[in-house]
Amino acid sequence: MTDQQAPSAAVRDELAAPRIEESSTAVFQTARGTAVKLLTRYENSDSYIDKLLDGELRRSELEPADRALVTELVNGTVRWQSRLDWVLTGFYHGEFAKCMPLVKNSMRIALYQMLFLSKIPAPAAINESVELVKRIKGDKHAGVVNGVLRNILRNVHTIRYPDRQENEVLHLSIHYAHPQWIVRRYVDRFGGEQAEALLAANNHRPMLTLRVNTMRSTIEEIERLLTDAEIKYEVSPVHASSIMITSLRDVRALPLFQDGLVTVQDASASLAVQLAAPRPGMLVVDLCAAPGGKAVHAAEIMKNDGTVIAIEKYESKLRLIDENASRSGISIVKSSQGDAREYSSNDLADLVLVDAPCTGMGTLSKKPDIKWRREIDDIRKMSLMQREILDHASTLVKVGGAIIYSTCTIEPEENSSVVSWFLDKHPEFMLQRAEELLPSDVCEDGFLQTFQHRHKSDGAFGARLVRVS
Repeated sequence: MTDQQAPSAAVRDELAAPRIEESSTAVFQTARGTAVKLLTRYENSDSYIDKLLDGELRRSELEPADRALVTELVNGTVRWQSRLDWVLTGFYHGEFAKCMPLVKNSMRIALYQMLFLSKIPAPAAINESVELVKRIKGDKHAGVVNGVLRNILRNVHTIRYPDRQENEVLHLSIHYAHPQWIVRRYVDRFGGEQAEALLAANNHRPMLTLRVNTMRSTIEEIERLLTDAEIKYEVSPVHASSIMITSLRDVRALPLFQDGLVTVQDASASLAVQLAAPRPGMLVVDLCAAPGGKAVHAAEIMKNDGTVIAIEKYESKLRLIDENASRSGISIVKSSQGDAREYSSNDLADLVLVDAPCTGMGTLSKKPDIKWRREIDDIRKMSLMQREILDHASTLVKVGGAIIYSTCTIEPEENSSVVSWFLDKHPEFMLQRAEELLPSDVCEDGFLQTFQHRHKSDGAFGARLVRVS
């Protein structure tokens, strides 16, 4: 097994020195108890894990090191869930799938630490889960957990996975913890070697990407500030004004974020705005705007001169757009509640940004539960909505203007197929090749196309559709 990226020193210290409280209520206030509680809630609901995690950490009084530990355990366990369950099923006497969620998740987080956090003492991880189950469910269940985990520890180097020669899809599915339908699509599209690299990239711990606000700072200044603060970083290989933070931090606490010098935005999203090529004085409409990253980026490139109308379906999210713009020193972004399929205006726009709702299949490293929540039919359903939004966008742009259609998925049915459908229906539009505005290594077949394993970014797509008549 390949060790994953090691946790921070603070996280390792917490793992090596577990703290067990005396009451069952207190158990759920510890880092591991909180992780088990969140995983159990996730398993019993249709909520996404990032929303549950964010909500819990906002309410919690955990110390920063414990917060980091909770995040690590929850995301790591969800990311590797099917591989963990494969191992646990092989050692559990009975049907592991029918095991009560609290016991199941206590074993999962212990096994995750044993398999993927190599600098953590396995006995400490086992003891913590055993004690947690003991305080909640009693000695009998704790004994089962102890027996299963210690048996795995004794045999950890002889764990067997499906043979690749016999069934490549099943092997990759279990080894890289992805549903078989996703693996099969990757193998059919990219071949076994590239599919494996893509699956591996989906399981990398995500780096936090900061885009420099060029109205207020420079890449050189941000690099200096990060170096002075002893924060490890690297510059994105595909977007020169994007910096990737390689250690987990609360970005909202960073002065350079609070002062609007940087914005959290993946490099692939920045490339989509670069493909739009906004200029000062333009009228830009962003039809699916929240949380406002692309709208604010466009306004920065426009030197805060012109108008950017940011449309968001859910009124509660308008605050995010306004806060993003205000923090960045942008005054030309006007947020408004509305449906992207119904918005109308008397003034035709120079640019219409359609950052379409999608399956998010290019963001699995950041949102690992997407792969377990999505089904293949979701791709078809999303493509229907995307066509509706793009079709309506055609009524909003002037002759000589452009629509920028973008997604954070790598599925062709949501990307190139949608664009082909649109161009067939709308001969008044033509595709402007992305290579004219972007580096060739992020372009494919005239489109912006990034992949997780090639570009150190989300997997994303973009097309520039120019109205010619």
